[in-house]
Amino acid sequence: MNMAEKRDYYEVLGVERNANADEIKKAYRKAAIKYHPDKNPGDKEAEEKFKEAAEAYDVLSNQDKRARYDQFGHAGMGGAAGGGAGGFGGFGGGGFSMEDIFSQFGDIFGGHFGGGGFRASSSGGGRRVNRGTDIRIKVRLTLAEIANGTTKKLKINKTVACDKCGGTGAKDPNAFTTCPTCNGTGYVTRVENTFFGRMQTQGVCPTCGGTGKVISDPCDKCKGEGTVKGSEVVEIRIPAGVGEGMVLTVTGKGNAPRHGGVNGDLQVVIEEERNPELVRDGNDLIHNLNITVTTALLGGSVEVPTVDGRAKIKIAPGTHAGKVLRLGGKGLPDVNGYGRGDILAVVDITVPAKLTAEEKRLVEELSRQPDFQKAESVKNQNIFERMKSFFR
Repeated sequence: MNMAEKRDYYEVLGVERNANADEIKKAYRKAAIKYHPDKNPGDKEAEEKFKEAAEAYDVLSNQDKRARYDQFGHAGMGGAAGGGAGGFGGFGGGGFSMEDIFSQFGDIFGGHFGGGGFRASSSGGGRRVNRGTDIRIKVRLTLAEIANGTTKKLKINKTVACDKCGGTGAKDPNAFTTCPTCNGTGYVTRVENTFFGRMQTQGVCPTCGGTGKVISDPCDKCKGEGTVKGSEVVEIRIPAGVGEGMVLTVTGKGNAPRHGGVNGDLQVVIEEERNPELVRDGNDLIHNLNITVTTALLGGSVEVPTVDGRAKIKIAPGTHAGKVLRLGGKGLPDVNGYGRGDILAVVDITVPAKLTAEEKRLVEELSRQPDFQKAESVKNQNIFERMKSFFR
């Protein structure tokens, strides 16, 4: 499902945009019960709504993700990156399984349900899948890179699957024995009181981690861990319009898990490199435009910096300090694709600190001209009116 087809997460859970954490959690529980696969066997539409609710809860229950979603919409969840090597998206990008949902939201469902209650597994059941830890890195971007989008190749130090044992941690495929704690099931059963009432639940076996087996003869290279230290060069496509603090996710490029499974994700945190001439304000760029007194009086043409170079702009005669000149569409693109910002040039008039005798004579002569006398009179009158209003 692309971003244009995705429903608003608040709409999915049926909550207001200012809903608190308890309201969001309650709404998700309600949706999970209604669309759970065990209550709707064979109903693909219900299964999709179950996944949709899980995706919405994953974002809205996380303070950082929710803030990014509120600011950038679905594009801020990583899907805006449009794939690329490794593929952006994480949970919010689709492509997650029912097992992913149950393992991520164990605090909601109380683990893997069994005995007459809901079972937290995909159709046909399945063993718990180990997942590696995520890696978080920072990437600094120039305004030009933010404006146009860019591709970065980064060398990531990480844990990788042991090439000798294939990540299993065992010396060979026969170097395993049945886990004595769970007798090979991967889960231990217990009865507890949950939100849904008294239920028999299954939790992941603490001895084997859900695999149902333990290593009897470990690999001599990784010492039974299944992972070794390594690195990988990852190509990251960063979309135009990203902002400071925004996080993009490259799925499956994090650390490898112990004893096999799926890799964690690579989280890319955006940092903006300071530009000496342009200051970002949302999608607009602000520039302090210094002009001479003569240019302010007579008008002229000056250059203004842009993200890709420089552009000429006309100064009208009689331009005063503080006037804002707009270069439409020369700012930064919206990360969601909704247009582009402007460059706002704020006029500042440079006054010489020292004058030669001749310059001073010319300025004094100019100050005696009627138009300048009139301007001074208006200025003094404005000051007088403000003083009167102050004492009223």
